[in-house]
Amino acid sequence: MIPGVDGFMYPNEVELQWSLLIVLYPYITGLVAGAFILASLERVFKVDAVRPTYRLALLTALAFLLVAPLPLQLHLGHPERSFEMYLTPHRSSAMAMFGFVYLWYLTVVLLVEVWLEYRADIVRLSKTTSGFKRLVYKILTLGSDNVSPAALRIDDKVGYAVTVIGIPSAFLLHGYVGFIFGSIKANPWWSTPLMPVVFLFSAMVSGIAAVMVLYMASMKLRKTPIDMSCVDTIGKYLFYTFIIDFTLEMLDLIHRTYESDESFRSLDFMVHTRLWFSQVILQIILGTLVPLLLLAAAQFLKLAAGVRRSIYAVACLLTLVGIFAMRWNVVIGGQLFSKSFLGYTTYKVQFAAREGLLPALGLMILPFVIFVVLVKLLPPWGEQPGHASASGD
Repeated sequence: MIPGVDGFMYPNEVELQWSLLIVLYPYITGLVAGAFILASLERVFKVDAVRPTYRLALLTALAFLLVAPLPLQLHLGHPERSFEMYLTPHRSSAMAMFGFVYLWYLTVVLLVEVWLEYRADIVRLSKTTSGFKRLVYKILTLGSDNVSPAALRIDDKVGYAVTVIGIPSAFLLHGYVGFIFGSIKANPWWSTPLMPVVFLFSAMVSGIAAVMVLYMASMKLRKTPIDMSCVDTIGKYLFYTFIIDFTLEMLDLIHRTYESDESFRSLDFMVHTRLWFSQVILQIILGTLVPLLLLAAAQFLKLAAGVRRSIYAVACLLTLVGIFAMRWNVVIGGQLFSKSFLGYTTYKVQFAAREGLLPALGLMILPFVIFVVLVKLLPPWGEQPGHASASGD
């Protein structure tokens, strides 16, 4: 409480309306967008060094995208009502339009690109496997077993076009989350035009970091050498994207400090008390500054390959923690003070409640379970064909 001020909060402000599940929602969708952007580096922008992670990034994006709407479904008192957004669409509702963005991205973009990328492998496996697996692969061929060079060239060109369409779609998928928060004028913590842009770049950072960790962990489990050229290139893109993200966040902070409107005193009090650990310690120091220093060391110092691998692993894990802390501070932090800027509340995470810690942990583990199933079904480790012809070169 601010000294000398009697705090007051309206009854509907004491209990937070958005909980831990709503923190998970933008975090998971951010991982989807970031992983897809990393995949597009090889397919569209011809960064051949990251080719070993192309299929892995696609499967990562698909695994997390399948789980993305579940936090919202659990948050709803009547999740079956969510289908109303398709039956009675409201174009003026950003949240309702998410259903169409999600459906577009899942069915038209990601599933189509994964199928086109794996179609030749699926056809081969449908003929070389037996039993239940053979049936599964036979279904996945969708009746198309033509794997002639001409057919594969068409797959490649169509896949390239889908990836090009998927880049703005990925931005739209996650950017609208920042748009929702940034457009709530009644909350000064959220109401900033930079919010959608910050969400986009932080999504790219988290997705790239997640794919790098999964790639290194997968190679370790398979006892296969890690392609250091690939990891160094991903680390470079992660480093520079992270710098842009951090610069945007600092620009927003400097603007708030310079403007110092009637809400600044309350927000400043929040940062120095209730959000000190989650924002200053976790998000800024451990989740941003330390990873940036580690990534800079890996990029600019002549370090041994083993040292660089360890640095990348630590930096990526800290980055994922920092981005989650950022989502926490935005969603939860924006609800801890009253509209009068005089009163404050706290948020205690329950364990086994519908929106508690246990369901949240389950939702975070589920994408990795789906990822393992996808990797078993569609192995990403084989020799991947080049995509040079798709760009018209």
